[in-house]
Amino acid sequence: MANILFVMTGADRWTLADGTQHPTGFWAEEAVVPFETFTAAGHRVTVATPGGVVPPVDEASLSPEAAGGAETAARLREVASTAFAHPVALADVRPDDFDAVYVPGGHGPMEDLAADADSGRLLTRALRDGKPLGVVCHGPAALLAATDEGGNAFAGYRITAFSNAEEEMAGNAAKARWLLQDRLTEAGLKVETGEPFAPHVVVDRTVVTGQNPASSAPLAAELLKLLG
Repeated sequence: MANILFVMTGADRWTLADGTQHPTGFWAEEAVVPFETFTAAGHRVTVATPGGVVPPVDEASLSPEAAGGAETAARLREVASTAFAHPVALADVRPDDFDAVYVPGGHGPMEDLAADADSGRLLTRALRDGKPLGVVCHGPAALLAATDEGGNAFAGYRITAFSNAEEEMAGNAAKARWLLQDRLTEAGLKVETGEPFAPHVVVDRTVVTGQNPASSAPLAAELLKLLG
């Protein structure tokens, strides 16, 4: 049995370019589907957030339209409200206690994890220790905080993330302070994107990334392979 650390956002608002606040949080499918996959395989999940706050779910991700039906939406809501309700603070996490790290998306990580030193420290340590690391959709914003004296710890890695095209199609590109694909590229990561909103997973050594919510399930399957 492996111990998997879920690094999750504590932000329920995303600050836009004009200063207004857009309701957000974590995207339910991107957290719940991997959680169910990992626990069904016998692994244990611990949730950590900035300050140990309960991670807020993006209500938009719980609509029947976003979830693919009312029944799935109800399941996502139930699991999201219980499975992640008792987080620890990122600052208190001992890296040696975990065998893998997973970061779900939603716009929340762009608000807090992108600049969270504790999260960046944990991700950098996981990379250096060769531990499997899974990150999906807007979750790769957390990689921006993984810096050291030489720059970004993930520079040169092939990854994927929520693309500029998808942000535009979702109607958020013109409102955003910055776009994830652009910022990751500027940090030296090699961002490879696929068809908008279709499953797309990139594996580079111990790092597994998924482009969008539809990539959550295949990403979880790839992470399980790395866990053996």
